[in-house]
Amino acid sequence: MRTAFINTLTELAQKDKNIYLLTSDVGFSVVEGFIQKFPSRFINCGVAEQNIVGMAAGLALAGKKPYIYSIIPFIIFRCLEQLRNDICYQNLDVKIVATGAGFTYGTLGFTHFALEDIGILRAIPNMTVLCPADPPETRELILKSYQTKNPTFIRLYKGGEKTVYNFSPNIEIGKPSILKEGKDGVIIAIGLCVGMGMEVVDKLRESGYNFKLISLHTLKPIDNGALLAELKDSKAIFTLEEHSIMGGLGSAMAEILMESGYKGIFKIFGIPDKYFSETGSAQYLQRKCGLSTEEIINHILSKIHR
Repeated sequence: MRTAFINTLTELAQKDKNIYLLTSDVGFSVVEGFIQKFPSRFINCGVAEQNIVGMAAGLALAGKKPYIYSIIPFIIFRCLEQLRNDICYQNLDVKIVATGAGFTYGTLGFTHFALEDIGILRAIPNMTVLCPADPPETRELILKSYQTKNPTFIRLYKGGEKTVYNFSPNIEIGKPSILKEGKDGVIIAIGLCVGMGMEVVDKLRESGYNFKLISLHTLKPIDNGALLAELKDSKAIFTLEEHSIMGGLGSAMAEILMESGYKGIFKIFGIPDKYFSETGSAQYLQRKCGLSTEEIINHILSKIHR
């Protein structure tokens, strides 16, 4: 995802001289291509994330199009006041592209986990929240968000993600992307969990159940009409995310479904609302939270058989 981001941004910067890239002394082995081509439009601001947000706001007010690249806990949690007041309050054209989603930095402990970021940013007016599933979706969301003028957060993982789109994605901000069709239920996922959802759908199909799989790459704004049209007549809906069960994909879907009068089965798969003292690989921590293909399938089958 990081490579897809920087390659796409470099392409855009060749056409748009107003694009600037700001980092907090991170991203080396990722951002060099941009630096080589546009050294005067790259600013390493050092380990001073709150200052970066202020600088990006100033650049936007001067007619530039700044992109901030950093790590989620540092650029979101540490800078919440600056994001809220400097960028979102003024509705500035600043894109925050941040890596480390979920348990990406699992071996570094809870300070480096990114489990609450979506919930925090969904609550801030003017902020668009994007969660790509793989490199092709990342590229499309970078291209589409470039055309917008409002603050945007793009949530990335560290690298090595599998490609889940085996077709050329036709992605629109706010609208769901359908990766699999099915009539027995729906799985809605974001980020790397889209790949996990693909495995779940494939294994459920072996058991005779055809589930639809949706990548809801846009957590804000959501086109409720387009999404509900895809959920029409669904008797079972499951959400899957590497984020707290509070405030993320599951919460957004619960709000939409409750207002729509949905009467079917609904279940959120995500990270429990608690602190973690354990460290380990992302896969290890996911399993500790019940985010494994086997456990998800067992829960789904128990729900639809009930």
